[in-house]
Amino acid sequence: MRSASAALLLLLLLAPAAAADGSKSGSGNNKAHNYEEALRKSLLYFEAQRSGRLPHGQRVPWRHHSGLTDGLEQGVDLVGGYYDAGDHVKFGLPMAFTVTMLSWSLVEYGDDVAAAGELAHALEAIKWGADYFVKAHTRPDELWAEVGDGDTDHYCWQRPEDMTTSRQAYKVDRDHPGSDVAGETAAALAAASMVFRESNPHYAHLLLHHAQQLFEFADKYRGKYDSSIAEVKSYYASVSGYKDELLWAALWLHRATGRADYLDYAVDNAHDFGGTGWAITEFSWDVKYAGVQILAARLLLRGEHTAAQRETLERYQAKAEHYVCACLGRNAPGDEDANNNVERSPGGMLYIRQWNNMQYVTNAAFLLSAYSDYLSDAGVDTVTCAGGATADAGEAAALAREQVDYVLGDNPRGVSYLVGYGAKYPARVHHRAASIVPYKHSKQFIGCTQGFDHWFGRRSSNPNVLVGAIVGGPDRRDRFRDDRENYMQTEACTYNTAPMVGMFAKFNRMAREEREQRVATAKSPVTSTAADV
Repeated sequence: MRSASAALLLLLLLAPAAAADGSKSGSGNNKAHNYEEALRKSLLYFEAQRSGRLPHGQRVPWRHHSGLTDGLEQGVDLVGGYYDAGDHVKFGLPMAFTVTMLSWSLVEYGDDVAAAGELAHALEAIKWGADYFVKAHTRPDELWAEVGDGDTDHYCWQRPEDMTTSRQAYKVDRDHPGSDVAGETAAALAAASMVFRESNPHYAHLLLHHAQQLFEFADKYRGKYDSSIAEVKSYYASVSGYKDELLWAALWLHRATGRADYLDYAVDNAHDFGGTGWAITEFSWDVKYAGVQILAARLLLRGEHTAAQRETLERYQAKAEHYVCACLGRNAPGDEDANNNVERSPGGMLYIRQWNNMQYVTNAAFLLSAYSDYLSDAGVDTVTCAGGATADAGEAAALAREQVDYVLGDNPRGVSYLVGYGAKYPARVHHRAASIVPYKHSKQFIGCTQGFDHWFGRRSSNPNVLVGAIVGGPDRRDRFRDDRENYMQTEACTYNTAPMVGMFAKFNRMAREEREQRVATAKSPVTSTAADV
C-alpha cells in the first residue's frame, strides 16, 4: 500500500505533467474517466476466458463448461486455466505471465483494488490460473506447458463448448527442458503466494512450494521450451530465451521469501544472463528484462542489499531507467541499427510493433507507474537517461496515465480499446466464443466449417460483448479497423488486460483524491492580506 504522503507527492507531480501532455493527444476527448468501472469490467474479462468447469458464481452468462477432458489422454488432470485469446489453446507461457501481472497488480495496488470493492474478483482471477499451474506441475521436474494444438485449432471457428480439435497436452521435463515456461510459472506462483499470504496462508504456502520447485527445475535443466515443444513455435516462441525468466523468477522468489540466496542468484548471474547488459525498450510475455531491471532497482532504492551487491544493482537500475527514458523519448540516439527510444503515434500511443501493440502499451504503463512509485517512496525525483539527460519522476507517472487514458478513449478516433467501456468500442472482436450464439441459448452443435461459414464472416457486431477485453489496438498512425478478420488489431489477450487491473485501481484512487482536493479547495475561505487591501 502506498503511504498517504507518497500518494500526495505523486499526485502533485502528476497533475501539471498530465495537463501538459493532455494537449498533445489530439483526441479532443480528454474527459474524466470512470476508472472504477474500467476495473470492474477488466476483471469480468477473465471469467470469459475460463476453461474448465465454470463455478456457480460465473458472471459471464454466455460461457459454459469446456475442455473437461483436458489431460485425459496423458493420464493427468489439466482441466481449468485460461484460453489466452480468441482461440482455445492453453499456452502455459503467456498464461503464467498473465497470472504474474495480475498478482503484481495486487502486490502494488491491492488496497486500491479492495477500496473499489473488487478484491474478491481479483483474487478469483489469480486463483483460477494458479490452481491450474499447481495441477500442471505434476512432478518436481515436470510441467505441462500446453494443451491443444494451434494449427488444428486455427482451422476451426467454434465455441469452446463445442470443441472438436486436438486436446493433446505437451510437457517439459528434465529430458525436454523449458526453463522459460518453468521460470515464468515459478514467478507467477511466487507473486501469487504474496497475494494470498494473509487471506489464505495455507494456499500461499502451497503456491510458494511449487514456485521453488519450478525454479530449481528451470535452473537445473536449462533449455528453451520451444525447442522441446515444436508445436508452440508458430504461436509463442521464446525469442528472448530463458535467461530473463530465470532472473525474473529469482527476484520474485526473493520478494516472496526474503531469502538471500535468490537475490545472490540475480546478482551473480546479472552479467552472464543479460540482466545488466540488455538495454530494452519493450516488456512482454516473452521479454522480461525491463521487469527484472525495475524489480532489482526497487531493492537498490529501498536499501535491501549488501554492500557487495550495490554496484550490480546500480547497473540494473541504469538499464531500468533506460527503459523508462525510452518510453519518455529522452535517451540519446543510438547506433544506426539501435533505437534507444520508443516510437509514439501522432495521438501519443507508445508503439512497438504492428501485431497486438496494446500489450506493450498496457505493460509499459504498469512499469512506468510502479517505478515512479518506487522513486517516490525513496524520495528520489529524477531519472537518468542514456546520454546524460534527466527526466522528472512525475513525467513517468504522467505518461503511464496518458497511456491508460489512450486505451480508454483519449485518442484521435475516440475509441475505447477496452471492450464494453465508453460509448464507442470494438464490436467485432476476433474471438470465437464472443462471435457465436451463446451455448446456453442454442445447444445445437456448431462445427469447424459451420462456424466460419455462418458466424466468422458476418458483418454484424458479435452477439456477445467481450467486456473488459483489451484488443490489439491501432497502428503507428492511430488507425484501427474493427473487423473480425483483422486479428492483429481486434484480437484480445489476457496479458493485455492483466496489468491494467493495477492501473485502473490506482488511477481510481488518484481520481478520487483529485476530486476531494478540488472540493476542499472550493470550500477554503478566501483571506485577504494587508497588501491586498
